Amino acid sequence: MTPDEMRDASLLELFRLEAEAQTQVLNAGLLVLERNPAQAEQLEACMRAAHSLKGAARIVGLDAGVQVAHVMEDLLEAARLGHLRLQPEHIDALLQGSDLLLRIGSDAGWAEAAGREAVSALIARLQGQPDGRTPPPPAHAPLEPRVPLAPSPAPPPPALEPTSQEPELPGGEGSDRDRVLRVSAERLDHLLDISSKSLVAFQRIKPLNDVLLRLKRLQAGASRALDMARESALDGSLDPQAQAMLGEARQMLGECQQLLAGYMADFDEFGWQGGQRAQLLYDAALASRMRPFADVLGGQARMVRDLGRSLGKSVRLDVAGESTQVDRDVLERLEAPLTHLLRNAVDHGIESPELRRRLGKPEEGVIRLQARHHAGMLLLELADDGAGVALERLRDAVVARGFATVETATRMTEEELLAFLFLPGFSMREQVTEVSGRGVGLDAVQHMVRQLRGGVRMEQRSGCGVTFHIEVPLTLSVVRSLVVEVGGEAYAFPLAHIERMTRLQHEDIVQLEGRQHFWHEGRHVGLVSASQILQCAEGKRDEAGIPVVLIRDRDSCYGVAVERFIGERTLVVMPLDPRLGKVQDLSAGALLDDGRPVLILDVEDLFTSVGKLLGSGRLEKVDRSARQGGGVQRKRVLVVDDSLTVRELERKLLASRGYEVAVAVDGMDGWNALRSEHVDLLITDIDMPRMDGIELVTLVRRDPRLQSLPVMVVSYKDREEDRRRGLDAGADYYLAKASFHDEALLDAVVMLIGEAQG
Repeated sequence: MTPDEMRDASLLELFRLEAEAQTQVLNAGLLVLERNPAQAEQLEACMRAAHSLKGAARIVGLDAGVQVAHVMEDLLEAARLGHLRLQPEHIDALLQGSDLLLRIGSDAGWAEAAGREAVSALIARLQGQPDGRTPPPPAHAPLEPRVPLAPSPAPPPPALEPTSQEPELPGGEGSDRDRVLRVSAERLDHLLDISSKSLVAFQRIKPLNDVLLRLKRLQAGASRALDMARESALDGSLDPQAQAMLGEARQMLGECQQLLAGYMADFDEFGWQGGQRAQLLYDAALASRMRPFADVLGGQARMVRDLGRSLGKSVRLDVAGESTQVDRDVLERLEAPLTHLLRNAVDHGIESPELRRRLGKPEEGVIRLQARHHAGMLLLELADDGAGVALERLRDAVVARGFATVETATRMTEEELLAFLFLPGFSMREQVTEVSGRGVGLDAVQHMVRQLRGGVRMEQRSGCGVTFHIEVPLTLSVVRSLVVEVGGEAYAFPLAHIERMTRLQHEDIVQLEGRQHFWHEGRHVGLVSASQILQCAEGKRDEAGIPVVLIRDRDSCYGVAVERFIGERTLVVMPLDPRLGKVQDLSAGALLDDGRPVLILDVEDLFTSVGKLLGSGRLEKVDRSARQGGGVQRKRVLVVDDSLTVRELERKLLASRGYEVAVAVDGMDGWNALRSEHVDLLITDIDMPRMDGIELVTLVRRDPRLQSLPVMVVSYKDREEDRRRGLDAGADYYLAKASFHDEALLDAVVMLIGEAQG
């Protein structure tokens, strides 16, 4: 609220603002006093807050507020003087009084109507708290004011750190520099948009400077050419008038060079200073959106404490990194997932005091929340010291809900079991309570974190607690991305969804069940084409290999083949026109340093699109265009063998000779590959699962399109009847693995189809 607005505001509105500020002080102080009842500093702070609220309530004529604040102050002063020691029951009553004061501030008429009984009950409860063992100080009559109402001065404004973010009330001593102005989010967004465009505009000065440097070099070349022409004319071959014109041209060119050099120096200075100021303007606009992480924690410590009390547990929340700066939009959207995780930790994680005593733990459970910056991201760690996850119970719940068989569940790793906790509707509670049991907690957390372009993972140690790691961008206004080229256009993958980037050679791609895969960290990863997903023309790729971006979502991982890596960039997010609605596979736009537009991809949408392509069977081959390009084409060999060792040996031998090699893991996989792509030679084993080599060769010879394809059988069976059986089925060559060696295989291939580029 601005000073002008404060002057125009009613006294009730000012009381509401002070009630919000002072109840924060009360809540924070009372939670500390519950752990350390004798801490004088917090007792003084809480007494000042209650006294300020009492004085403010008198000024605006809120008698109920005066009475509640007065009895709260009496109880706190009795604790300060040592007449009683604050117990959890005292803290409960004082926190309830804080809530009532906030309610009275927001609705002045409530205390005189529907809230009359609640106010009277609390006053009676607070007056009876000393339980008669020690009489309260006589100077404090229960309901009479300490000073006459009329001359009561205006209460001093709160001066404590927890309320430094709040607007000051009239009469405060804050300097003009510390004033807080409320600016609409729309204006801040507009300011950030203008500053980001200014920054991009100044970055375009560099290409202009490069053009001026080129012009300077051209002028220098022209000057040298004129000097040479003038020297060649000294022999008198030119008349005096031509020589004078040549000298004049040389002089004019020299003046142009001097002017250009001067203006280039000024232009360099302008570009540097303008770029620095544009960067400062952008940084300041971005910083204006940043708020301390503590802003999202308002009431969370109180919520943890109250929920624990309602469940018969003693729990406290310890926070580190409260001053960590985060974009306000991110903070607002973090509140719900953090609340879910905190409630989950109190309900599922922290044990009862009796059980903690038997386990040798302190009766009070602790939830630790840490916030910090790392590589342009906000990292949150939320850990409890509770029981952890009962993996056997979780395994039984997975089987009971039909997600897996007993045999499959028995083989699952801890990481695989914990992944079930993030499924919609999954809960280990057998009964639904007000706190849990509906199975929407962790699923909702994961969904909300992904909407922030972040990720969440879970770790647990049996008997020692659970830790959640959350990683989200510091701001939604900018996003660190990998910019690539697809169909001649720029697209950006948010780094939060990228597992890694790599380059594949054509021989690295294998066929599994008719789809392309490649090996990554000991497992097969599906390969898809970005141009097909985004429905754009496929451009020419780098000759150094196929650029691939590995993206991950939950347990799914795909390699997305692009045309070129442009590089990592920090992009200022520009929302798409709302009239377009939700554009498939896209989340926003941005501008590159040179002013070119770039579209930011929606990775969750990409996974949906890939699933649709797989379901329809329309997934295209990634390396199809590379084989159809110009130049000399290499001959392609399909190796079908269920033995990984044999398959890789044959692939490497053929690749070393220059052949392009595709592989398949059994006859069915090989048959799908033959129907979907061109090959010049088929090499197959005989004994394989699903479809053996004899069946595969028979199908090839019956297919009109494939019946002329050369076929070689490589098998451990070296008896004459086995050889005859393979040749009768339609094989052109039979090679026994017992007599297998490098040259025998390569000689047979050359005999059937010639050299790789022949």
